[in-house]
Amino acid sequence: MAKKPDNENYKVIAENRRARFDYAIESDLEVGIILEGSEVKSLRVGQSNIAESYAEVKDGELWLVNSYIAPYLQAKTFQHQEKRRRKLLASKRELSRLWNATQREGMTLVPMVMYFNHKGLVKLKIGVAKGKKLADKRETSAKRDWNRQKQRLMKQNG
Repeated sequence: MAKKPDNENYKVIAENRRARFDYAIESDLEVGIILEGSEVKSLRVGQSNIAESYAEVKDGELWLVNSYIAPYLQAKTFQHQEKRRRKLLASKRELSRLWNATQREGMTLVPMVMYFNHKGLVKLKIGVAKGKKLADKRETSAKRDWNRQKQRLMKQNG
């Protein structure tokens, strides 16, 4: 989960809550995203979803695939497509690192949080992750339940 700084411009737009449950996140990266005008206005209203989306490196560029940004109703003539591929902005060094992770190591690029940063720009936090097996998911769930139970016991006794 993204840490909220002491700034009034910072605002979480969309969050992929299942990312940490379904994937073991190795590292993360903040990237910019190229948007059209009506998409930014729709994001300001807070109508988007990145839960079923993923990122991929293709032809030396980073793309966000299958993300949903609702149409902005006040923009009559210049409407955007809801589920189009959106280009992500990263340095060449980061692109080559991400390409190596996905092609050679079998990792997945999972969008975790889309937000407005302190300057008011739309940013996307991408996690370089490996998919969890069912046993790993059970183990994560058991640890979370045990920690909750432990906190309850500490609260009762303390």
